[in-house]
Amino acid sequence: MQPDTATLTLLADRPVLVRKLRDNIDGALNVLLTNGCFTIKDCDVVQLPVYTPSQQVRRLLDQVRFKGETAAKTLLQHLEQTETTRPNPEDKENHLSANCMLYQKKLQSSVAAQSHYLSTYGGTGHFSLDDIYTDGLLEVIDGSGETTTLGLEDVVGPVGTLNEDADTFLVSGEAGSGKSTLLQRLHLLWAREALLTNTFLLFPFSCRKLNAEPRELSLKELLFLHCCWPDRGQDEVFQFILDHPNLVLFTFDGLDEFKQGFTDEERHCCPTKQVPIPVLLFNLLQGTLMKGVMKVVTSRPQAVGPSLKHYLRKEVLLKGFSPGGIDCFVKKHHSDPAMARRVLESLQANTVLLSLCHIPVFCWIVTKCHQELLGGQDGIPQTITDVYLLVLQHFFQRKSSQPQGVLGKAWLEEHLDTVLKLGQLALEGLGASCYVFSGYELQRIGLTEQDVSMGFLIYCNDLSVTDCKRYEFLHITLQCFFAALYVVLNRNSDRSVIYRLFQPQYKQLSGLSQRCLGHCIDSSVEGWESRVTETPNLQITAQFVSGLLSQRHHNLLLDCCPTAVREHKAKQVVKSLSKGMQRHFKSIPRPVEGEKKSMHAMPSFVWLIKCIYEMQDSSIAQDTMAKLDVEHLKLTYCNIGPVECTALAYVLKYLRNPVGLQLDNNSVGDVGVEQLLPCLHICHSLYLRNNNISDEGIRKLLEKGMKCERFQKIALFNNNLTDACIQHFAWLLKSKQNFLSLRLGNNNITSQGAEQLAEGLSYNQSLQFLGFWGNKIGDRGAEALADALKNSTTLIWLSLVDNGVGSAGACALAKLISQSKTLEELWLNKNSISREGVECLIEALKMNSSVKEVWLRGNNLSPEEEEELSKQESRLTF
Repeated sequence: MQPDTATLTLLADRPVLVRKLRDNIDGALNVLLTNGCFTIKDCDVVQLPVYTPSQQVRRLLDQVRFKGETAAKTLLQHLEQTETTRPNPEDKENHLSANCMLYQKKLQSSVAAQSHYLSTYGGTGHFSLDDIYTDGLLEVIDGSGETTTLGLEDVVGPVGTLNEDADTFLVSGEAGSGKSTLLQRLHLLWAREALLTNTFLLFPFSCRKLNAEPRELSLKELLFLHCCWPDRGQDEVFQFILDHPNLVLFTFDGLDEFKQGFTDEERHCCPTKQVPIPVLLFNLLQGTLMKGVMKVVTSRPQAVGPSLKHYLRKEVLLKGFSPGGIDCFVKKHHSDPAMARRVLESLQANTVLLSLCHIPVFCWIVTKCHQELLGGQDGIPQTITDVYLLVLQHFFQRKSSQPQGVLGKAWLEEHLDTVLKLGQLALEGLGASCYVFSGYELQRIGLTEQDVSMGFLIYCNDLSVTDCKRYEFLHITLQCFFAALYVVLNRNSDRSVIYRLFQPQYKQLSGLSQRCLGHCIDSSVEGWESRVTETPNLQITAQFVSGLLSQRHHNLLLDCCPTAVREHKAKQVVKSLSKGMQRHFKSIPRPVEGEKKSMHAMPSFVWLIKCIYEMQDSSIAQDTMAKLDVEHLKLTYCNIGPVECTALAYVLKYLRNPVGLQLDNNSVGDVGVEQLLPCLHICHSLYLRNNNISDEGIRKLLEKGMKCERFQKIALFNNNLTDACIQHFAWLLKSKQNFLSLRLGNNNITSQGAEQLAEGLSYNQSLQFLGFWGNKIGDRGAEALADALKNSTTLIWLSLVDNGVGSAGACALAKLISQSKTLEELWLNKNSISREGVECLIEALKMNSSVKEVWLRGNNLSPEEEEELSKQESRLTF
């Protein structure tokens, strides 16, 4: 090993090193510590309990690279020594037949070839996955609601397991969030033996390709026909699969694109019996067939119902790019640093566009269409429809016969014939759950080779059907966009199509399929009317229809469709949106006496809000919000990201009365927070628990919040806040003497932050609730807060649970109790308080009758001490 290459090896072999070190991190840290490369503090930073084992390894590798060549060389030498003491991998191979080993090599080669490149523009452009792959945000929620961030190697790991008996792992994410690319990366790393090393055979499947399989198949035929055919010993290889399910992994990409919704009604457990593909697939997922085989499935969340969730081992949420991920993705796509910088600067200058780029497919579009973006005459895109019109323009410009590829103002009219034919194909496909099209279907609609060469359709390599070319749209969202173009621009379309697009989902499919797309439906398929898998795609289509009928695009569509026809369709959309909102408003229950009137919105409510935003008509937003009369709007677990925040703020800012906006357990992030600012003036409360918000997002939020008179409460439990943002809270408390509630639990705030907050608290005479659960303020921080609050005439509730508070901090809080006239509850569970501290609290309680409870569970007290002290003071809870 050359002395100057050790740190480079750490970077180049990172996935392999993560796998090797994951179960040996203590030994690696011990070697680095013994050799003087690490300090004890370095080891503590790596082994923070909030990190998963894989995250600890990545932190370790980052620290070693920072320390330099000596540390890197020490770590690699340690790995070499441990490798020599491990069992010889050939021992594992001795009990495997030559045929099985040969098949594994062939399967690895096949999977690697399929996974190595991302193909775009119908094959005119290829990207190496290694060159452009960018990690998305992966999260898992455990049974208690706690969220943990994962790495790719943790997708099939133990973290977040909810059902030990199940074998199916679900990766869920919205359209365009990068699910297929993530799976492709997983396949490639397995083929290189850099990940999933305990998996001997991996079989990848595409659900949209399985849709096109008309035959009944056995499990053996499914594996060998659709993945890789053994050159010899087929029976022997298949028997090995049956005998060793723990060494096998199946992946199914795009379950939401499968024609039939999941059902567990028809059981099938025979691996050699031929059955329809849906029966085969659903029994694999539920474990009736091939129990013990791990299955990784990707899908949009809406397509996964309770019946399937019953069979999931765990669900991993893919939430798109972080701000750093956007930066990394753009730089990977542009080899010219100056161009990458220009694109990033244009994104930073337009937060609406930046919010779109958190969805990887939109980030890819913006990156590919950077010339139109930077030099566009129509302004920077504001909506998703704007972005896809940019795509349309970009593709046509590439094929333009004009000098230097310049398109005229009537570019859409010039290509209207191609757009309508692609639109018809797209809409018919959505109605029939069809995403792969034969050459015959293209020919029937009149699509020519020239139309296909535009790049919107790409060749689909279906291994099971080699005698017929098949095509698919570049992305499912592009298919939805063309379907919307057809709905808007086709002069002869059934005028009821728009109404059906906006119907509740139980009416949506049957209406569209029967009336508009009936010739595409196979009437022999029983129960197709009840399928709801298409609802998300039809909702995306409806969103695009709303955007295309916006006045913003009047000039572009002027000569493509008569104005009267478009205006009629626009009125239909507005009427449909109004009716949809009314259905939600009518479902609002009457408030229980003494409680606020609240509305727990469903995901379809968010979809309607996004449609209104696409229309960019403030009068529609005003009319909609005039009918909403609630004091609390709850949108928890609704997949709210920056894009949704933009739409919500656009509409909610027209509310007539202040509202509490609850967005807990979403993916708002810093960019989403910034997008919410236009509606902050109408929010008396803002709940943003578990939303991946950092100090920078809080800075912008509080700068605006200080100017909003009605803004009185905020909850930020379980985000990424540190001491750096506390100065802004201190200033808020100094400036706003009507602020009531501040909850900052489970962040990264220390005694330094508590001392900064105390400065603001000492000036405040309005705060009633202060929550600091799960931080690390210690005695020093508790003393500072107690001293600042001792003169408060409003404080009712204080929580310092799990903060490393000892008896010194408890004694300081006892002084607060003795002086406060308003405090009712003090929470001090999970701290380090001993008998001495509790006795101080008891003495203080003797002088205060207004305090109702002091919680002290999980402190440094024996059961005997707890019993004795509780007899002295009944308000103590142990």
